[in-house]
Amino acid sequence: MSKRRNRHFVDCNVKIGYRHYSPKKFQFSYLWRTYPIWGLKSSMAHELLIDLNSIDLNAVALDQATVDKLLPQTGPMRQLDRVIWRDEQFTCGVAVKHIRHDEFWVPYHIPDRPLMPGVLMIEAAAQLCSILQTLAIPNVGFLGFTHCDETSFRGQVVPGDNFYTLCKLIERNRRRFVCQVQGVVNSKLVFESIITGMKL
Repeated sequence: MSKRRNRHFVDCNVKIGYRHYSPKKFQFSYLWRTYPIWGLKSSMAHELLIDLNSIDLNAVALDQATVDKLLPQTGPMRQLDRVIWRDEQFTCGVAVKHIRHDEFWVPYHIPDRPLMPGVLMIEAAAQLCSILQTLAIPNVGFLGFTHCDETSFRGQVVPGDNFYTLCKLIERNRRRFVCQVQGVVNSKLVFESIITGMKL
């Protein structure tokens, strides 16, 4: 018998597929078995990473001109208007983007019911992570986005919303960073993820 396992995680089960060789039939067949995972626990937070009530949401820690110097993304791919707050060690931060009615995705996602694509929520958070890493490590160079883990979407973001991104550092070195991030609208959590980036 020859086995080659490929694991797929669905809900709280592990679905394992493997090739099974039958000597009588002289052929391989592909079999699936599902096993429960006991004790699986997510590390993601269900509360906000940063208490927004303790921050002046009209404040400007980094204005648009400063953000322009720190981020390579421009035009419709810029997903931050400004950074509202960051700590002195550049391990935590809050940024905002006002979702306009003329965003490039509005006519297409979705017609008659525009919803901010989840990938752009993640992009906004990744841009905030990149800013904090660039401020913490001067001359760090170009930063790329490599992983997005434990992502969950919990609400909608629509034109007219102020979309706040929250970032909290998990680990950092000169070449790599890992951050826990969240998106918030009207004090409600709309998405969360763990983002990894590195110097390219």
